[in-house]
Amino acid sequence: MIDNNFFEKQTVSSRVKASIVSEYFPKYAKIIIKKHIPEKIRYIDLFAGPGKYEDGNPSTPILVARNCKSDDILKNKVWMVFNDVEYSEQLRNNFYQEFNQDDFHFKPHFGHSAVGENEDIDRFITRSTIINRMNEAPSVLFIDPFGYKNIETNVLAQFMNYWGNELFIFINSKRINAALENEKFETIMECLFPTTFRNLQSQIRYKSTLMERLQFIINNLGEEYRSLLKSNIYYTAFKFQEEDINTTSHYILHITKSHRGYDLIKQIYNDFANIGTVFDGKNTYTFDPKHAENSIQDLFDNEVTNANIEKLASQLAQRFGGKEIDALSVFDATQKDNLYSRAHYTQALRKLVDDHKVSATFNDKKNHMVSVLLIKDCILKFE
Repeated sequence: MIDNNFFEKQTVSSRVKASIVSEYFPKYAKIIIKKHIPEKIRYIDLFAGPGKYEDGNPSTPILVARNCKSDDILKNKVWMVFNDVEYSEQLRNNFYQEFNQDDFHFKPHFGHSAVGENEDIDRFITRSTIINRMNEAPSVLFIDPFGYKNIETNVLAQFMNYWGNELFIFINSKRINAALENEKFETIMECLFPTTFRNLQSQIRYKSTLMERLQFIINNLGEEYRSLLKSNIYYTAFKFQEEDINTTSHYILHITKSHRGYDLIKQIYNDFANIGTVFDGKNTYTFDPKHAENSIQDLFDNEVTNANIEKLASQLAQRFGGKEIDALSVFDATQKDNLYSRAHYTQALRKLVDDHKVSATFNDKKNHMVSVLLIKDCILKFE
């Protein structure tokens, strides 16, 4: 059921969510183009909403379109596919209040189908776009439903089979937590967790806190794609806290088969997280609207950030002890196995230089003002 008041006023968390996706997509598209110049690159939003809130703030469709229009390559390569069973016409009107019909080479599509009830949608997102062994329409699919009833993991996994395709799911894990213990939602839960439902249902009761339960749910959803695709994937969660109480509201789950996509999403998550989080296997990048402008929280976050840098620096010193290697290779060799972003790596390596545990030199004959950059020409010698 759609909350008819949802689009009255944009919350700060909704703004962050929209910014994460809209900042990610154009950078993703540029990575794709460096590998292969396809016929088109698709942005697909199955629950697009009206595009703007009643207070005038833009939501994800408008922000994505702005970022694509501002780039001469993307405005000729990106095809935006929007769908919303209730707000499709309103979205079209809001869209063309800002953009002209000829702003984009591929005219945006505005559908109005009910996801989960219209097989045409399933056929569209799972249809092969491979021509001569190359994906000629690599896509980012964004799903932001008002719950969890419309998510068919088997269908989404088929979409993920094709090179370059990536997935964002914005999901209310608290509703799933409650549904796991309610028999009338069992069919829905089996669609969401087709391979892990029984194990999830039996194991979640041993999680002692709500936070542990919610993180366990998100991890199981990520593992579904690894199991169904039978290949290596990277799934990364971004957590949103409630605005008025100290608990989790939603997660964004990003899923990719590309280590470049994994690198990029961590950079963007790190830009928008405002709560310091120690990456201990239980926590992830987090935004808490209660601390959006809290200087005391900033002090705490600095302590947590320093703890992450200390931990990563120690791991790198142990892994590469006695070796000489360029800084970019250090990053590429290890970033696939952790949540640390490029910013974390840069700070950790500079700390090792400051602590005289690493010496750094540049081969590019440029006058650098910093001790370490994540580039091939930055040569590190570990003690």
